[in-house]
Amino acid sequence: DTSRGNETQVARYIKEILDREGIESEILELAPGRGNLVARLRGNGTKRPVLLMAHTDVVGVERDKWSVDPFGGGVKDGYLYGRGALDNKDNVAVYLEVFLLLHRLRVPLERDVIYLAQAGEESASHLGIGFMVAQHWDKIDCEFALDEGGCIRLRDGRVYYVGVSATEKVPRGIRLIARGTSGHGSVPLPDNAITHLAAAVAKVGTYQMPMRLNETTRVFFERLAAISPPDERDLYEALEDPARSAAAQEKIRAMNPRHDSMLRTSISPTIIQGGFQSNVIPAQAEARLDIRAVPGEDIPAMVAALRRLIDDPAVEMVGPSGGRPGTRPSGIDTDMFRALEAAQRKLFPEAATLPLMLTGATDMAPLRARGVHAYGLDPPASSEESAGVHGNDERISVAGVRQFVQFVYEAVTAVAAAPNPPGLPAASP
Repeated sequence: DTSRGNETQVARYIKEILDREGIESEILELAPGRGNLVARLRGNGTKRPVLLMAHTDVVGVERDKWSVDPFGGGVKDGYLYGRGALDNKDNVAVYLEVFLLLHRLRVPLERDVIYLAQAGEESASHLGIGFMVAQHWDKIDCEFALDEGGCIRLRDGRVYYVGVSATEKVPRGIRLIARGTSGHGSVPLPDNAITHLAAAVAKVGTYQMPMRLNETTRVFFERLAAISPPDERDLYEALEDPARSAAAQEKIRAMNPRHDSMLRTSISPTIIQGGFQSNVIPAQAEARLDIRAVPGEDIPAMVAALRRLIDDPAVEMVGPSGGRPGTRPSGIDTDMFRALEAAQRKLFPEAATLPLMLTGATDMAPLRARGVHAYGLDPPASSEESAGVHGNDERISVAGVRQFVQFVYEAVTAVAAAPNPPGLPAASP
């Protein structure tokens, strides 16, 4: 259970595995119990390193809502159940397995391959990637990095596309604070803080920021159109057609909210608070907005637009508060991205590789800020299975994990190994 820290326990477990293999590693902590493990396989130095990174912390659980022990790691009906099965102990395990295979098979490397299991991604990234970048950059300095945040999407049991996140939205938070006259609930007041706040939340909750495609999402939708059924293809092709774009966006919004979020900066009301007793009109009520901005979004202009939209002097807007940095997308014309495409063609020849913009946030942002080309990957899953991230009965297909090991191994050896590295047997279907 690393939902409240304790990442050092995972780091020690991994270190014991590496010790048995004769691979040196170290655990680095900024705070007790919040350890980061780092290890390195040496190449010949002709090319800069590649980093395999994944976070060992997880979000909390509602134990009574789970059908199994959320920290039991049990396998049922071909699925591994447990908190972190999708976010992100799957990548912790798969990247470790690939790291071990490179060592066991004595793969000759042109690049160092670095393994990092970092703490704190879910709520305290300053203890994990922030700490490693600020104080131990020499241990993880690299040209390319692989992390979480992509998707190998299944449709009818077959790989439909391999999504590689090359950029991600920038998280920002805004508070709405409504103030009014307090009083007895039996006497309605026109400046009721909850009424004013509710009206403001309703306005921003249904507001759509304008579509803003970037170099990553434009390619994503172009490639997605090429492999989609005719009705879906028409929607994606219509996005940049002024006569058809608005209607296409509305259909995408109803059909696939995740794709809609990739089209624009998103605004989601997530918390609303006000009042303390049913017969008392409170003097103040507050709401929180989760803003996920497209990289390069003009935040001050967005805030001004929201103020005009709310248009209520009784509601104060506070923020936005800071978060992970906004950075340029990682390139899709790099050796690493080409290696991922080659692995897709070898293992999933009927699919396609799509660069995508992650709607959430990851530990890749600080690396991209340092000039690293970082890419997010995840194991094969249907859209329904992927929806289990942070949810109850979180689970992942065991067969999908096997395929993911094969995929990552193929990509890493293509970019880091000397010519003709040893291959692996095909993963079980």
